[in-house]
Amino acid sequence: MEKTFIAEREDRPGAAWLARFQAGRDEAARWYRGVGLNEPPTALECRAALRRYMPELVAPYDDICRLVGDDDLAHRILSHYRPASLPHGCSQAIWLGEGGPALVRNYDYPLQIVSNRIELTSWSERRVIAKAQRPWGGCLDGMNDDGLVASLTFGGSGRNGMRFAVILILRYVLETCRCVPEAILCRVPVAQPQNVMLLDRSGDHATLFLGPDREAAVTRFRTCTNHQEMVSMASGSALRKSVLDAALDEPAMTLPSLVARFFEAPLYSRHVGFTTAHTAVYRPKERRVDYLWPGRCWTQSFERFDEGTYSHSYGDLTQ
Repeated sequence: MEKTFIAEREDRPGAAWLARFQAGRDEAARWYRGVGLNEPPTALECRAALRRYMPELVAPYDDICRLVGDDDLAHRILSHYRPASLPHGCSQAIWLGEGGPALVRNYDYPLQIVSNRIELTSWSERRVIAKAQRPWGGCLDGMNDDGLVASLTFGGSGRNGMRFAVILILRYVLETCRCVPEAILCRVPVAQPQNVMLLDRSGDHATLFLGPDREAAVTRFRTCTNHQEMVSMASGSALRKSVLDAALDEPAMTLPSLVARFFEAPLYSRHVGFTTAHTAVYRPKERRVDYLWPGRCWTQSFERFDEGTYSHSYGDLTQ
């Protein structure tokens, strides 16, 4: 199986964004409506929630709503308010030794679901490099030009609430916060259990456990997979976290060696429903991120953002 990734600079959504949205609108609608959920809130209710919790995003939201025109469902989709549950994998770790600070993470998704888009945007006073996901604003992880990194993993449960998709909350953090303490103060209600890892250029870091029916927990964990405080030790998520914890405890561990571990089982997966799409290494001091595949490194930074495409062959995946 092959997937082509694209890197583009798009300061603000315009004609090119609208063309992408229109091409993927039906898929976005299926994601937003989900299966077995009640009718989503009205467009007015969605905008009111956005204005209450993330007011800095209202102006760019109104701009894209004007682009799509009189399309009530599109306005609701673009708000990311009350999205459907979409479980996925991922493993990540924070490195604070030589060559750090750095955040290393794997993307474990069905390849047809994970976005192929890496983008540099400039919506306001901050620029953001992000692994974009979904029709507008959403990102799986990213870094702003202050050197704040935010990255997520699924929290291990399909519970869903009348709240926001975490992928838009990550964008909000990157658009409005300079450092980890500011990001921790963000209190936007999240629709389903999610884990968010934060790192800034000073090395300050935190892992947040979020959910629709719990208080946010702020920890200093330096590894994170797909569970929160409690999990069966027989689970794959617990195994992956234990591998990362052991790696960080090794006295001779280096950043290159840690990155190499992300290309080994059980962190690296070739399962068709849980495929490691690629690895990312964020280096906030250098304001740089390396996107990695076996045999390929695609480096992006605020000083040099290289637009283009890269196609990677995953070969035959296991069922």
